[in-house]
Amino acid sequence: MSASFEPATIADMVRARGKERGGAIAFEFEGRATSFAGLDVNTNRVANGLKALGLEHGERIAYLGKNSDSYFELLLGAMKAGVVMAPVNWRLAGPEIAFIVEDCKAPVLFVGPELITQVRNIKSQIPTVRTIITAEGGAPEWQDFAAWRDAQRADDPGIEITPRDIAIQLYTSGTTGKPKGAMLSHANLLNLSNSGNAERPDWNKWTSDDVSLVAMPVFHIGGSGWGVLGLYHGAKGVIAREFDPTRVLDFIEQSGITKLFMVPAAMQFVVRQPRARQVDFSRLKYMLYGASPIPAALLKECIEVFKCGFVQLYGMTETTGTIVALPPEDHVEGLERMRSAGKALPGVEVAIVDVNGNRLPPGEVGEIVTRSGSNMTGYWNLPEATRKTLDTDGWLHTGDAGYMDNDGYIYIHDRIKDMIISGGENIYPAEVESALCDHPDVAEAAVIGIPDDRWGEAVKAIVVMKPGKLASESEIINFTRERIAGFKTPKTVDFIEALPRNPSGKILRRHLREPYWAGKDRQVN
Repeated sequence: MSASFEPATIADMVRARGKERGGAIAFEFEGRATSFAGLDVNTNRVANGLKALGLEHGERIAYLGKNSDSYFELLLGAMKAGVVMAPVNWRLAGPEIAFIVEDCKAPVLFVGPELITQVRNIKSQIPTVRTIITAEGGAPEWQDFAAWRDAQRADDPGIEITPRDIAIQLYTSGTTGKPKGAMLSHANLLNLSNSGNAERPDWNKWTSDDVSLVAMPVFHIGGSGWGVLGLYHGAKGVIAREFDPTRVLDFIEQSGITKLFMVPAAMQFVVRQPRARQVDFSRLKYMLYGASPIPAALLKECIEVFKCGFVQLYGMTETTGTIVALPPEDHVEGLERMRSAGKALPGVEVAIVDVNGNRLPPGEVGEIVTRSGSNMTGYWNLPEATRKTLDTDGWLHTGDAGYMDNDGYIYIHDRIKDMIISGGENIYPAEVESALCDHPDVAEAAVIGIPDDRWGEAVKAIVVMKPGKLASESEIINFTRERIAGFKTPKTVDFIEALPRNPSGKILRRHLREPYWAGKDRQVN
């Protein structure tokens, strides 16, 4: 798209693309196509509908569902209304979903067809919700999204939105066991989108002929942010309801995908499909990947099969996604840089600091901190947690340990936080340990991440039982599954007599991790 127009908000961007791109396709979803002009009108209707429901500027709405074009109409329509979308991870257990919906104080909950039964089950746990609207029918007691939307006025709501207004609230796993709502503003989302194409590396340039695949879940920045990024550049977005490795190959082949973002675990599923080596990948220009490190052998296999440019991305929800990238030209077998996460993007500052915040020289391991216009506004209603992550000078503390070489390449060494990344999902031990310790016969528990060939890392529980009490591994796993999401439940359980602790009583997690990471050159997989 033209670099001359830089909208101040995402709402203005939607209006501009509606005028410029008109009848061109903005989103394609399961045989349904929405033009840029149609998207502009539909988002007007959503905004007017939210106003009619009594939503006020800055209030939250929640979305519990898989990827769809309806979600993006809701997201963008909410932005036009000055309302904040809070998408909820549909893989969570009922109590976890209820916590997020209540935490964001959403008076309106939009539900995808697959989650209707789940919402019926937790209805009594979400008293702040006064209106439920479901997509694709299937719930006679609640209004249907398409009927609700189409009953609204089509004219622009004309609500004044500023770049500092919050555009989306994405929930991240919490160190204390409760998710935190990272507030991302219009300015955050636009910061890495609206620099002119001339300033971008080739892999980050877009044209209106590009077709992007939106396959990562919209409750992640890799889903919602990726969808908005393509829209900003006037490219067509093909939306996958959920990640399905066989369907990814179909999309690449049938929809002419030129760019897509995946996590390494997803790449492995796709490349191992029997027909992966028969698919025509000639239109595929770039495969962007991130959220967890990639095994060298898997990357080599993907490069051989997909025959496109590969770009590794490093970032987090709190940085509105990517802040560091390893470009295609550095994806050369045997090159030391292949072990790195890449270099900071234009406009992004990255530094390595010690525990006192002092900058460290090249090669020394410390915490990775970053400063840019993409750093979140803060955590919703959590001022102390915000202060711990964002300092007064605007530096965001990532919680990742690493070092920088003389050329500015960042190497991830470990996590300062105890976070586990499994299949691209962030898991904090505190969440899992809390569920484990609810078991009446468990005295204490520690949770660690161990290397896993398929998921990158797997959750292992180390449990101390109360005197005279016994439980099997399967009993412990099934107990936690009722309380937390399946991807957070331990895959294996070890039983020991006492957890190792330091003199102040803190669990020595590193001692528990060491046997599983012996021989690894870094403590993340």
